[in-house]
Amino acid sequence: MHYRAVFISDLHLGTPGCQAEELLAFLKSHTSDHLYLVGDIVDGWQLRRKWFWPQAHNDVVQKILKRVRKGCHVVYIPGNHDEFARDFVDHHFGGVQVMEEATHTMLDGRRLWLIHGDYFDPVVKYAKWLAYVGDSLYEFTLRLNRHFNRIRARLGMPYWSLSAFLKGKVKKALNFVADFEKAVAHEAHKRGYQGVVCGHIHRAEMREIDGVLYCNDGDWVESRSALVEHMDGSLELVFWNQVLDYKPALIEARAPLVQPVAAPRPLTASIASHSS
Repeated sequence: MHYRAVFISDLHLGTPGCQAEELLAFLKSHTSDHLYLVGDIVDGWQLRRKWFWPQAHNDVVQKILKRVRKGCHVVYIPGNHDEFARDFVDHHFGGVQVMEEATHTMLDGRRLWLIHGDYFDPVVKYAKWLAYVGDSLYEFTLRLNRHFNRIRARLGMPYWSLSAFLKGKVKKALNFVADFEKAVAHEAHKRGYQGVVCGHIHRAEMREIDGVLYCNDGDWVESRSALVEHMDGSLELVFWNQVLDYKPALIEARAPLVQPVAAPRPLTASIASHSS
């Protein structure tokens, strides 16, 4: 499958939670003219505590660089976990362009603002020590999740995300997500964009917020999701061989959310499989 653009974030290469083999399979079967890496691609926080870099993680990096050599325009927008890369903004590495933020113009003329999103997270911005503590707890939850899903796999049951389930049950977490989404959409509107693409909160979503198209491409730790723009200009959230238990509405077809400049473009969300 070939697209105008693919948006992925929160790969967290360098951690056991990164589902690198699934990501590599996705990249091999989903090519694009543009590839946007929307932050937290490499997890510098975890690598400082303990080095973890298996071959599959290196293969993902090599696959991205191979995309560049084949003519794909690749943009890397660092996030909070790979903030070290912000020292290299406006540089190119292996043809990959490092940018603080970026703009993607859709086929119908709509302009999307591309940011990681951590600047809208008050914990990361004002209490970084608390963010480190939360990151350690999150990693512990992911370790439990991996053991739990090994048992599910042996029983022939599909992948299920414990941390996503817990986030969906905690009211404060839901309130934080809602506040984050509104803040990002509001800033995009102030800057004159018709939409925004971000990551950071590991919650794939695509909906209209006060007239702005809010898109979160999810992550490759739990949801295994990406935002794609098809060659006809339509946007879609795709999930790699998985159904999200906490967000079933994402599987449903959607109508256009923002009046496009040209002809209307359908916005949908679906499941991507290995055969796509």
